[in-house]
Amino acid sequence: MRASALTPDYAPLPFGRVPDSTDPGARISIPSDAIAQFDAVLHELNPDAPRVDQARLQALAGWLMRLSPQEAHDVLELRLTRIEQLRALLVDPDWDADAAMRARLGKLLSYFDRAEDLIADSTPALGLLDDVLMFELAWPVFEAEAVEYGDFCDYRASEHPGGDAPAQRAAWLNDRLAELALLRHHARVHDSHYADVHVPDTTFRVVW
Repeated sequence: MRASALTPDYAPLPFGRVPDSTDPGARISIPSDAIAQFDAVLHELNPDAPRVDQARLQALAGWLMRLSPQEAHDVLELRLTRIEQLRALLVDPDWDADAAMRARLGKLLSYFDRAEDLIADSTPALGLLDDVLMFELAWPVFEAEAVEYGDFCDYRASEHPGGDAPAQRAAWLNDRLAELALLRHHARVHDSHYADVHVPDTTFRVVW
């Protein structure tokens, strides 16, 4: 399927760097049991995610605090927008995510909806950092579904397929498969054009 607006197109958060003990930006302190709960939720969603600990959170918070206000806003807003797009995926009656995907999305969104989570949303500058971190580290589990849903939304908006939800999804899938078949056909024609070139054995004589 085609890439969509749901696919993150920005640099990843610099999560994982151990902070310098002299780093003046690393000013966050969170109870270890709260971090353990955050990490447990994350790994229920994405077992392959990196572990979250105090040192890494300090480093990430320090990095965010050193950005300009506009840069920090953009870092958060880009990811918060993606979160709302995932919410749209879950509630769209025309989309048919399976039960397991819906359950994972529900768990992810329920974390975002807590006012008092790892970092309280009311915390100045850093209140939404844990939300965007959860989104980013859990994203690989949702990426394929999100890309397909985004492409379906693009198709629905541009082609206006008729019928009920299954008919719209079938039209989208059939058209995309037809596009893929056409691309493969063109690739075969292109390859055969070069593969079938025959170099004659006859020696040519130039006549002046």
